[in-house]
Amino acid sequence: MTDTMRAWHVTAHGEPEAVMALREVAVPEPGPGQVLLRTRAVAVNFPDVLLARGQYQVRPALPFVPGIELCGEVVALGEGVTGPRVGERVVATDIGVMAEYAAVPAAAVHPAPEALDDAQAAALLIAYQTAWFGLHRRAALQSGETLLVHAAAGGVGTAACQLGAAAGAHVVAVVGSDAKRPVALAAGADEAHLRSGAWIDAVKARGGADVVFDPVGGEAFEGATKCVAFEGRIVVVGFASGEVPPVRANHALVKNYSVLGLHWALYQQRRPELVAEAHAALTALAETGAIRPVVGDTVEFAEAAGAVQRLAGGRTTGRLVVEVAK
Repeated sequence: MTDTMRAWHVTAHGEPEAVMALREVAVPEPGPGQVLLRTRAVAVNFPDVLLARGQYQVRPALPFVPGIELCGEVVALGEGVTGPRVGERVVATDIGVMAEYAAVPAAAVHPAPEALDDAQAAALLIAYQTAWFGLHRRAALQSGETLLVHAAAGGVGTAACQLGAAAGAHVVAVVGSDAKRPVALAAGADEAHLRSGAWIDAVKARGGADVVFDPVGGEAFEGATKCVAFEGRIVVVGFASGEVPPVRANHALVKNYSVLGLHWALYQQRRPELVAEAHAALTALAETGAIRPVVGDTVEFAEAAGAVQRLAGGRTTGRLVVEVAK
């Protein structure tokens, strides 16, 4: 192991491609409770875009290393850490992993499923944990129910489609373009509709959506309130549209539906044992082939800033993954 490494830095707040720079820095030492990882692959997430713009709920002091999700190999353990073992291939999440080495909290590290390659494993944690907690912990999705998934061709959307199909739900996907329909269908959706089309009528024709998985907000949420079923559950995951819709309590009362918030990171902070349980369940599903992260494209480490910018433009399907080391 060398003393220095390459790491991407956000040097100012703005559009990712304009504010991210590749620099040579010292390899970090794992502190107490930390694990040092040699990075194999980093999945690009929308929070990377928000971090670059200074719009994320956490605002690290400039300059900082972006990247929040990786697959890597354990190199060293910090004080007080008894596992994982050195040399083990793992997945982890923490701000600051878009680098050749990363020191992360031991509690955020989990074994990488053997059934997944590095790029797929890097894309597993956040999207699938978000979908798992949203569908199972918050909404208690049941076999035979109708699940409506917005942004169904994206990273978290394809995860929700796969998990919904694995749970025996009828999955209705909503996507932004014709090119994205096959992606959602391949991920397990039973039908896929354009956001600009008659998806509300299609859901109503099925008797309404028992569960809505919404990472979009704005008009997507408003439309969901029009076609949610009796005792339906709308899970609010994010606001990729940039618009935070109002929740009308009187409308929820009259139609008898629930609006459930999901902030997955709080589970990692407050109930890490539930995260570990979910990871075990997801690993089992990966081993059977029931779930498989949809990697839309992989790029070399030197192209990471462009990859984050592509995600910012909303032109991607599945997950974008930065390959760091073989």
